[in-house]
Amino acid sequence: MKRLGMIGMIFLLIATAACSNKSADKKEGTLNIYTTIYPLEYFTERIGGKHVEVSSIIPPGADAHTYEPSTKKMVEISEGDAFVYNKMESDEFSSSVADTLKGENVPLVDAAKGVEPAHMEDHKEEGTHKHGSQDPHIWLNPVLAQKMADNIFKGLVEVKPQEKEYFKKNHDALIKDLEKLDATFKSKVEEAPKDSFIVSHAAYGYWAERYGLEQIAISGLSPSHEPSQHQIENIIQRAKKEEIRYILFEKNVNNKVAEVINKEVKAETLTLHNLETLTKADRKKNRDYLSIMDENIETLSKALQ
Repeated sequence: MKRLGMIGMIFLLIATAACSNKSADKKEGTLNIYTTIYPLEYFTERIGGKHVEVSSIIPPGADAHTYEPSTKKMVEISEGDAFVYNKMESDEFSSSVADTLKGENVPLVDAAKGVEPAHMEDHKEEGTHKHGSQDPHIWLNPVLAQKMADNIFKGLVEVKPQEKEYFKKNHDALIKDLEKLDATFKSKVEEAPKDSFIVSHAAYGYWAERYGLEQIAISGLSPSHEPSQHQIENIIQRAKKEEIRYILFEKNVNNKVAEVINKEVKAETLTLHNLETLTKADRKKNRDYLSIMDENIETLSKALQ
């Protein structure tokens, strides 16, 4: 937090000067939009189309839970036309950047506005009190993703109202894609014989909530929230009892505890993508939110066999 505070102080000094150089008619050209996690980048690009240049500030393949922006990056954000973020994100930098930008001439778009978050218990050491935490992974639920798209649409209209009809057309097309994604999820889950899955970290509670599943998470909302020995033993026993054949890992999250459980259970490994950020390989292959979510559905469907 001390580092973030220092960055904020430096950022304020530089950004104040930068703001004075912004063109008064910047809205006439292409909008330069910064976002946090990748899904916000994707939704903003889909809705903004030819009128936006969008950049996620999280580097490819980075862990969004531990990422901290540099002073240079924060100054770049201050010179942009809007900052799109999810106020529920579990990292500290999103709210820190947003709070700092409130004093600048940069519109803030909270894509999570109006979304009712789910809460879950964080892992704590045995004998200590567990506390519920807000689950920020709302973009993984296609229905909640539609609400995020609504908020981004409204934010872009505020920045460039003359293109409202263009943004609305793109927004409606995105909503149809998300509705189709939701229908595919439902169909695949209904066909599956199991209704519980083991995953390395608790990013998929909204799938469980939406589609009547049970997420058995090895780590908490952040991969650093590791389970107690007792919790590990319970997961192993349950996996053996229910003959769970797969454990789901994530590409940009390392989890040594999950690896231990995987070996003990003698399960196969499958990989999910939490979409917080794309890897360089993802971008090279032109993978996007929809194609990755389709792959996630197939992976989940296999894990429920």
